[in-house]
Amino acid sequence: MPHVLVIDDDALVRETLAEVARDCGYSVAEVDTIRDAMLQLDMQPPDLVLADLGLPDGDGIDVCRSAAALGAEIVVITGQSSTETAVQTLRLGAQDYLIKPVSMDRLEKIFRRVSAAHGCAAVSDQGRFGDMIGESAPMLSVYQQISRVAPSDATVLVIGESGTGKELAARAVHQFSKRRDKPFIAVNCGAIATNLIESEMFGHERGSFTGAERQHKGYFERADGGTLFLDEITEMPADLQVKLLRVLETGRFMRVGTHQELSCDVRVVAATNRRPEEAVREGKLREDLYYRLAVFPLELPPLRARGDDIELLANHFLAGLNAEGGTSNVFSESALAWMKSYEWPGNVRELRNHVRRAYIMADGDEIDAASLPVGLGTEGSGDDANGITLTVGTTLAEADRRLILATLAHCGGIKKRTAETLGVSSKTLYNRLETYTADGYRVPQGGGTDGQDD
Repeated sequence: MPHVLVIDDDALVRETLAEVARDCGYSVAEVDTIRDAMLQLDMQPPDLVLADLGLPDGDGIDVCRSAAALGAEIVVITGQSSTETAVQTLRLGAQDYLIKPVSMDRLEKIFRRVSAAHGCAAVSDQGRFGDMIGESAPMLSVYQQISRVAPSDATVLVIGESGTGKELAARAVHQFSKRRDKPFIAVNCGAIATNLIESEMFGHERGSFTGAERQHKGYFERADGGTLFLDEITEMPADLQVKLLRVLETGRFMRVGTHQELSCDVRVVAATNRRPEEAVREGKLREDLYYRLAVFPLELPPLRARGDDIELLANHFLAGLNAEGGTSNVFSESALAWMKSYEWPGNVRELRNHVRRAYIMADGDEIDAASLPVGLGTEGSGDDANGITLTVGTTLAEADRRLILATLAHCGGIKKRTAETLGVSSKTLYNRLETYTADGYRVPQGGGTDGQDD
């Protein structure tokens, strides 16, 4: 995430500039004195400085010069336009100057230009950063870290639970780097047979082993100039980890079946869903390789820690399904409430799969809670009027049936009350019950003594 330093003693102007900057995906520091501006330059060098030169404790020229020396772009803010002002800003090395009241269109163009020039990507209005989606505080922190490390050649170790989007993070590192026009190759280290992984990584010569009928270029050769993403690095055999460490340190390797060294210019981004320190203790990851990979550790938050990103992602996945199917489905309030309350052990991958399933199961344009899965227990089975317990492996359709029938029994067979309890429409409930009856299941019936719908 790009960073802007706003320097102005007018609180209203300062707050307005900061608000627009945040909307454009920037992190913001606001100051009203030269002293505080100099402190901010030391704490976090900005990509962009918006500076009013007339400050209470002196002229802002020195601040601008110091910021420019750190590589920041300077935009001067002035209350009056004149040739003298324009000449002064050019002497400071400023790229532009804004006249109060500031044009918001012009300001937004400056933000976009600076983001592109610094290899950074602002978060879009849809919460998108590269191929990643989210605008919660934990994700904004991730974006900021990616923006900082991407322009460098530092090795990155992405740490996160399964389904958190580690490959998307690696792609973002590549996308915002100087290697963006070169190959990005993703490799799952746990999906390659042990006897083939060295050949796949470094290539082999013809005849080097049974079945090697031609020369083969490995992932390192094919990724030359670009980025190689090694997912589940702890699944790589220990002897190959030694060879990987040597490639990282020397940039040289040998194909299987030859002693001729080849050189490569490859940036490595590795990932693991385990705590790397534990993997080292268990012997799954060499300690020296861990320190070499973790030049820049990047930890992705689990979905349960991302707050409103759950709704943002669910609506994003649903929009894609609507576009594919030519539909206009939406989530009901009960469905959104259920999704926000669920722990999502499978993270974003699990959410995406559940949204697709709910889209398929929905009756009409509104996707309600009945179309979403229930939590699964780990032992026992059966259902009754007081609750249900499910075994792992129970299908989602079966879990839905048990929940609906158990709730109907609990409500004395009264369908209107059952629909209200489940947070679904009466039409949806009736459709489900008709299906269950046709399939031969016993559907609890109400006594009809209270004037309800039976």
